[in-house]
Amino acid sequence: MSKKTNGPVLIELDQSPSDMTPATAPPVPDVAAPQGQAMQAVAKLAAGKPSRTGRWFWALLVALFGFGLSVAAWDFVNEMIARNPYLGSVAVGLTALFIAVLLVIAGREILGFARLRRLDRVHHGAQAALASEDLAAARQVTAQLISLYASRADTEWGRANFSERQSDVFDADGLLALAEAELIVPLDDQAVKEVEAASRQVATVTAIVPLALADVFVALTANLRMIRRISEVYGGRSGTLGNWRLTRGVFTHLVATGAVAVGDDLIGTLAGGGVVAKISRRFGEGVINGALTARVGVAAIEVCRPLPFIVAKRPSVTGLVKRALAGLFGRG
Repeated sequence: MSKKTNGPVLIELDQSPSDMTPATAPPVPDVAAPQGQAMQAVAKLAAGKPSRTGRWFWALLVALFGFGLSVAAWDFVNEMIARNPYLGSVAVGLTALFIAVLLVIAGREILGFARLRRLDRVHHGAQAALASEDLAAARQVTAQLISLYASRADTEWGRANFSERQSDVFDADGLLALAEAELIVPLDDQAVKEVEAASRQVATVTAIVPLALADVFVALTANLRMIRRISEVYGGRSGTLGNWRLTRGVFTHLVATGAVAVGDDLIGTLAGGGVVAKISRRFGEGVINGALTARVGVAAIEVCRPLPFIVAKRPSVTGLVKRALAGLFGRG
């Protein structure tokens, strides 16, 4: 039976206390600053342009698959007709419904591209009117805006105010500024809320979910949904192909201007970013990915907005992230 001692336990050290000094202590390993790897991957995926060989490959693959599917459907319908007239009628009806659905989807995509082109025309017209200070061109742009939002109940009050006050303005800058204040600024608030929601979602998933590629998937889907909703806010509701084309345009602009690169001053300017990055690398990555998502949202607002920023203030990425992540990671 072992004897129990109540005294202190002596632990032998390999090094005497006199030898343990700050000079002899091993250096603290440097931890790389968060770089927002999920958003960097999303930017490369969205902005990457396939080669000509790759485009030919996918075009031929889709054509071959469509041709094979059409031949198989034709043979199937003929076989059903030969076997039983009633089964053949059902097969013909189902095939006709499927083709009708495909035509509806194609029509929606075409309308989506048309809406995006309409927004582009209004935006370019406003820029030209501002550059030339042409009042007639500015009135034409505002008429297009009124027509664009004529069926939307959330712009009814702004359209009524603009119609009452536009006759008192006699310069292009003032007229477009009035249209921006009455029609576009209320829509900016809705678009900013979409950006904040997407930034919060991306930051939360990156910080909490440790699964590989999960943050990339969430960042991609959240940014696609954010860009689609921003375009819907400004009246440019697009289909799947139109939304992907718009997303590529936004990310291409960001990559070209270097806006998806993380600067050393970004973390310090965010709410708690520097402290969070030191406490947890995952939380630091979450803050950075949220900030980069906010940058994408601001770029999407600039692309989808029918008027350039005239008197309204351009949304600040730092302000967006502070509001989106307020209380999420604590105070810095």
